[in-house]
Amino acid sequence: MALDLDTDRIHRLLHDGARDKIYPGAVWAVGDSRGTRASGSTGVLDPERPDEPMRSDTVFDVASLTKILAVWSSIGCLVEAGKLQLDTRLGDLWSEVSGHPLAQATARRLLTHTAGLPLRANLKNLYGTDQQDVRDGVLREALHRPPGEAVEYTDRAALILGYLAEHLSGQRLDALAAERVWRPLDMAQTCFGPLSPDVAARCAPTELDDGTGTHLKGIAHDFSARLLDGVCGIAGAFSVLEDLAAFLRYLLDPNRLNASPGFGADWIKESLQLHTGELNPPRGLFWHPAPGTTSEADDVWVHYGFTGTGMWLSPRKDRWAALLTNKLYYSRDREPLTRVRNEFRSLAFA
Repeated sequence: MALDLDTDRIHRLLHDGARDKIYPGAVWAVGDSRGTRASGSTGVLDPERPDEPMRSDTVFDVASLTKILAVWSSIGCLVEAGKLQLDTRLGDLWSEVSGHPLAQATARRLLTHTAGLPLRANLKNLYGTDQQDVRDGVLREALHRPPGEAVEYTDRAALILGYLAEHLSGQRLDALAAERVWRPLDMAQTCFGPLSPDVAARCAPTELDDGTGTHLKGIAHDFSARLLDGVCGIAGAFSVLEDLAAFLRYLLDPNRLNASPGFGADWIKESLQLHTGELNPPRGLFWHPAPGTTSEADDVWVHYGFTGTGMWLSPRKDRWAALLTNKLYYSRDREPLTRVRNEFRSLAFA
């Protein structure tokens, strides 16, 4: 049965966003546990090549969706394998942080952005460019405030969880995510960058790089990811609409026999509920209630990426949605895309 979607309004909304130069182009899809039910594209891949349209197979720098596709999912694999308990103090399971302020935090605090971490990554300015120095600095840094006191979104949470996943698995994050999540779900075009030249050619360009005078394409926009050779918990993954659809579909129906990543229904259910009590803004485990909704009444969860990406999920409605844009090509101004995202969500989950 087809979803009751006003696809004309979705097309018009996203077309107008490209016309108004909120982004050069966009691709989108809405589906359920059985698959994709509606999708489309609008605009161009690159304004410097106006005859080349944005396509459904365009590769995007998904930015902070990396936190879900790689970190959240890998942590779920470790939890379900019995290698990690969310409420164990990090200092009790990780010698690198023992004796340092981070030792008192837990994985649950990191996943809910309540660990009291410093609010800015600022890695190069604080720790230099040596990867071991960055790791040591991040894992030994003083906390911004005591764990559990406030919900404060910070990239460091995902960076630290990525390091933790590597420590517990003995694998680098890119290999762990590919082996335990992406390959089992047939997400063949999802990977960390930098991308090969042939793949980068169909990648949506992001921000202008002052060093080269060209827009970044196939290289992570996020500076922390670039500093860490493209692979870290903060950002750095690239993907396509079809792969995100496969991932989101699995989250709605993890009992599909042909899909066997290392996390399943228990981790998904645990993550898509509030863990922050009376604190605001409310948070699940990395996922959070979509703006304009409530977790109890609407059950629509979201995660965004700074480059202009987003994905939504509602187990209660048996529906998912993904919207991929390269809005950073034009501007870092968040407000115009925020309006588009919120209207897209309201149309996708009407």
